Amino acid sequence: MKNPPSGVKLVMAAVCVMKDVKPERIPDPSGTGGKILDYWGPSKKLLGDMNFLKDLKEYDKDNIPAAVMQKIRAEYLTNPEFDPPKVAKASSAAEGLCKWIMAMEVYDRVAKVVAPKKDRLREAQQSLAETLALLNQKRDELEEVENRLASLEQTFTEKTEEKARLEFQVDLCAKKLERAEKLIGGLGGEKSRWNNAANDLQDVYDNLTGDVLISAGVIAYLGAFTAGFRQECTKDWSELCKKKNIPCSDTFSLSNTLGDPIKIRAWNIAGLPTDVFSVDNGVIVENSRRQANKWIKNLEKENRLNVIKVSDTDYMRTLENCIQFGTPLLLENVGEELDPSLEPLLLKQTFKQEIDIKFFLMFLILTLGGMDCIRLGEMIIEYSSDFKFFITTKLRNPHYLPELSTKVSLLNFMITPEGLEDQLLGIVVAKERPELEEERNILILQSAANKKNLKEIERKILETLQSSEGNILEDESAIEILDSAKIMANEITKKQQVAEKTELKIAESREGYRPIAKHSSVLFFSIADLANIDPMYQYSLSWFVNLFINSIHDSNKSKILEKRLRYLTDHFTYNLYCNVCRSLFEKDKLLFSFLLCCNLLMAKNEIERQEFMFLLTGGVGLKNKYKNPDPSWLPDKSWDEICRASEIPALKGLRNHVTENIGEWQKIYDSKEPQSFPLPEQWNNTLNELQKMVILRCLRPDKIGPAITTFVTDKLGKKFVEPPPFDLTKSYLDSNSTIPLIFVLSPGADPMSSLLKFANDKEMVGNKFQSISLGQGQGPIATKMIQEGMEEGTWVCLQNCHLAVSWMPVLEKICEEFSSEKCHPDFRLWLTSYPSPKFPVTILQNGVKMTNEPPTGLRLNLLQSFLSDPISDPAFFSGCPEKELVWEKLLFGVCFFHALVQERRKFGPLGWNIPYGFNESDLRISIRQLQLFINEYSHVPFEAVSYLTGECNYGGRVTDDWDRRLLLTMLDDFYNPEIIENPRYTFSPSGIYYAPPKGTYEDYIQFIKNLPFSQEPEVFGLHENVDISKDLQQIKILFESLLLTQGGDIQGTSSGGGDSTLYEIADDILSKLPNDFDIESCLAKYPVRYEESMNTVLVQEMERFNNLIRTIRITLINLKKAIKGLVVMDAELEALCGSLLIGKVPENWAKHSYPSLKPLGSYILDFLERLKFLQDWYELGKPTVFWLSGFYFTQAFLTGAMQNYARKHRIPIDLLGYEFQVIPQDTADTAPEDGVYIHGLFLDGARWDRTKGMLAEQYPKLLFDIMPIIWIKPTAKSDIKKSNAYVCPLYKTSERKGVLSTTGHSTNFVIALTLNTDKPVQHWIKRGVALLCQLDD
Repeated sequence: MKNPPSGVKLVMAAVCVMKDVKPERIPDPSGTGGKILDYWGPSKKLLGDMNFLKDLKEYDKDNIPAAVMQKIRAEYLTNPEFDPPKVAKASSAAEGLCKWIMAMEVYDRVAKVVAPKKDRLREAQQSLAETLALLNQKRDELEEVENRLASLEQTFTEKTEEKARLEFQVDLCAKKLERAEKLIGGLGGEKSRWNNAANDLQDVYDNLTGDVLISAGVIAYLGAFTAGFRQECTKDWSELCKKKNIPCSDTFSLSNTLGDPIKIRAWNIAGLPTDVFSVDNGVIVENSRRQANKWIKNLEKENRLNVIKVSDTDYMRTLENCIQFGTPLLLENVGEELDPSLEPLLLKQTFKQEIDIKFFLMFLILTLGGMDCIRLGEMIIEYSSDFKFFITTKLRNPHYLPELSTKVSLLNFMITPEGLEDQLLGIVVAKERPELEEERNILILQSAANKKNLKEIERKILETLQSSEGNILEDESAIEILDSAKIMANEITKKQQVAEKTELKIAESREGYRPIAKHSSVLFFSIADLANIDPMYQYSLSWFVNLFINSIHDSNKSKILEKRLRYLTDHFTYNLYCNVCRSLFEKDKLLFSFLLCCNLLMAKNEIERQEFMFLLTGGVGLKNKYKNPDPSWLPDKSWDEICRASEIPALKGLRNHVTENIGEWQKIYDSKEPQSFPLPEQWNNTLNELQKMVILRCLRPDKIGPAITTFVTDKLGKKFVEPPPFDLTKSYLDSNSTIPLIFVLSPGADPMSSLLKFANDKEMVGNKFQSISLGQGQGPIATKMIQEGMEEGTWVCLQNCHLAVSWMPVLEKICEEFSSEKCHPDFRLWLTSYPSPKFPVTILQNGVKMTNEPPTGLRLNLLQSFLSDPISDPAFFSGCPEKELVWEKLLFGVCFFHALVQERRKFGPLGWNIPYGFNESDLRISIRQLQLFINEYSHVPFEAVSYLTGECNYGGRVTDDWDRRLLLTMLDDFYNPEIIENPRYTFSPSGIYYAPPKGTYEDYIQFIKNLPFSQEPEVFGLHENVDISKDLQQIKILFESLLLTQGGDIQGTSSGGGDSTLYEIADDILSKLPNDFDIESCLAKYPVRYEESMNTVLVQEMERFNNLIRTIRITLINLKKAIKGLVVMDAELEALCGSLLIGKVPENWAKHSYPSLKPLGSYILDFLERLKFLQDWYELGKPTVFWLSGFYFTQAFLTGAMQNYARKHRIPIDLLGYEFQVIPQDTADTAPEDGVYIHGLFLDGARWDRTKGMLAEQYPKLLFDIMPIIWIKPTAKSDIKKSNAYVCPLYKTSERKGVLSTTGHSTNFVIALTLNTDKPVQHWIKRGVALLCQLDD
């Protein structure tokens, strides 16, 4: 090869260098003319050499000259082209040579280092060989010595073992002796305890069947009942078991049979009250296959309990998650209806869902049976077996349908008086004697621990004896366990004895405080029932307990226990009274004092419950078999009540005494102040205050009010009849940022002005006070306001919450989430609302409630009008320059009118048929319009001003035509020229009230302040008898409200006395009820005839009464069956019982009945009279005089009379009207030619003078007058002469108001009659004179 690749040349040159071959000098191929060194020539020779390869293999690699190596390293190895892979591209042979050179270089480098080391190795090996020879010799010598030692050691071990064996036997023998002693001593002492335990177990075992049977009954049926009823049932069941020879314990206890003391202790720590009733409830929950708020929340806290309400937006999602993951769920505040979507859950309708095995086969998973699933709505979700569902309600006495009761366990967690007493005792002792309470808690924990340890020891002993094998004397640990167990048992027994002694001592000291706990428990149950009177009267237990704790801190201290308890009792009772009073309406404040007073006295057994209930109801009875001794002054109603009162043990003989000493009793009846008039001696000395009040109720019920005031003053003190005045500052101090303040509104009162003034005092003005009136679409704005208020510490006022019922749940949720961390300390939420059952109970219970009613009395009302805007503004007051006289007189007049229309409300139906909420804004707008008209016109346009004030501003509220007539009549007294022109013009006959002469603003204020505090009825144009009506009305309301607070107790008397009374009442009424009217035979005897419409009236009346007879009969028959237990006592029947027991007409009857306000006894008698009226008509023919009150639907009768006339005289009925003539007699032998004679009407507010034949003033104390016969004559409207007679409305009942019907009149209104009078009609209009079909007694 002439010109090989450069890589081959390079390698061969290096080989030449290695073999020390010299290069040739050849001409430079680049043509410079010089010579260069070239290795290719010699290389070719080398390659041609036959031994080339062999030479390479045998190359003396250990002695390569240093110069050669140096050259290779310097010139070739540094050349980048000298690289086997690169050379390989040219020639693989050259690659091999290249690698060989590189290997030689490496070898040379290493050999230079290794050679000296090899020399040293040789020397070391030689020295080692010599040393080893010496070592072997020494080893042989050692082995010999070791063998001799081993034989000596073996001998030693054998001897030692023998010695130890002998020692162990000696020791074991001694220990066995000792253990045997321990065993005999130790377990010997346990023998008696175990014997007792065995006997007890035997008893439990023997009675197990009966006890578990009764327990099952308690869990299944008695959860919803009160403690007393449960005890009664279990007692009956125990006796039943014994009769059937089923063994059971003598005294059954659910907590002993199914409870675990250690668990029960844990529940108590979690907040379950310690009384038996609550513990039993815990046991029922524990044993329910299907399962109260605080306790459940604490109990399930570590299981991540979820709490939801039906109103929550994510309610279903939370429910699904809990079911799937098995976390416990608490559904709060449900009503009487449960969400239907919960149905499958309550019925536990789970099913197995098969899993598609084919799909899983590739994972080799085989499932057998699948998993539990449940269908909720549209979804199927997995059902976890750990899922627990709790539902709680805040309803006081809910009625759940039987179908629901079978799906859940109903449990009555209402706090019991005993439970509360225990809690309060705990609190008062903890605060007063913390060391005692601490000691007691330590003892309770200690004794629980001791019992637990004893159990543990017993278990250990049994376990040890069972697991010990062979000879027990050889089991050291077993004997030790048994011994320590014995020592511990002895120690525990000693501790228990000490603990029991200490416990007795503590219990004794605690008992010292029981009176205050008992007293306070009575107080709580007194306020708990107030919610039945008004839905806003809600008070929670936690609020009550906080108040109790505050009283403990704030009341006077004393070392003497009796004194301290007296201070505490007085302080707490008054503190509670003040706090509750500020949230009560005026009408309920005396009621509350009386309720507190009576409940406290009943708790001390100072007064009898029977007497208290009689005072409220007047007893229940139908026909009185004793004759009234003197009907001239003693009303039949009073006589009936006296007869019924004589059945009370303390008043035995009252009836005879009244009959025999009628004169003495008449003195009391006629007395101005019968409440302080002494009773005849034998009664005056023996009766207590309440019993005297019962007699007063019978004789003069109108004076019960002052009597109650005196009673409360005597028993509790004067301060309990003087409610504290409205005090916004104090209420504010009782609140904080998380407690809302609630104004409960009443008609005519607007707290906003006082709130704005208060905000001003507290410097919460401008953007620091935001207010909004709730209504449609305002919710989100209010929410935003509250959020901002909480952050920035401003005040937010939400007005008229009752108008935003649908948004209330949102507000409740917002208030529940208030916490001191989230709320700025200055933040306050103010709410205003009229009473509404939809207002959230939780807000009411925890908030500060206030009522602010309009001032009572003319004087205060006038004063408030003059002191408030706009009259108080000097610029406005002097806003009629040059017309001051006209302006000031009319201004005073309209303010007086405003006071009158508001104050008239007090007189019930005699005041207004419907109590309207006239308020300040009506007055403000009227005053502003008055000023405008006076300034605009030279003469006052009275017609225009009267129209605006009477028909628009005030009249706009008036829905009843007769009230509108009264309003305009009253206004005429003030809007007339006389008031301006006549300086002696008075507003009432007494002359006390008139428009004062023109003067300064201060003169007017002074004039008003000098007016009498209370006003006589004459200023309203009413007769003084209305005061009696008013008092009777107020007492009726008071007693009805008090009865509402007794609701729970009445139903609670369902056993024994109550049942037999109910049965008697039902029997009595049923025995008096006639058969249904025979409509068929009536139609045959009185067919539908053109000329006699009365036939139709009779048949229709009979049909209506049949409907009512059937309702009464069926409900009473069902009630008797329910008492016997043959049908379920449902909510309707229960309501019937409640009404019958207090002598009220049941609501169910009232729905099917004609309007009536009579008590049960009178109602039934009146009902039977009506039936007799129709029966007599049927049997004896059409009556000559119709008893107008006896008709169910009175208007039909009147239309029938008119129709007869129209058909007889062929006049269209719509051209007819009525004329009325009072006939001065009570009976008539013949019917009139045209029209009808009617009787049975009562005149209210006036008397009929039979001799003069016109209206006259009432006699004192006679509130109603019986009207003689009235002839109602249909007459052509054109012939009816206009006269000055008084147009008198006729109503069905004294209530006068009904529902507004399509005629524009109320459903209570029958017809307007004309009655002759010699006085101006305005006189009778203001008297409120009306005719009534029936009275209320």
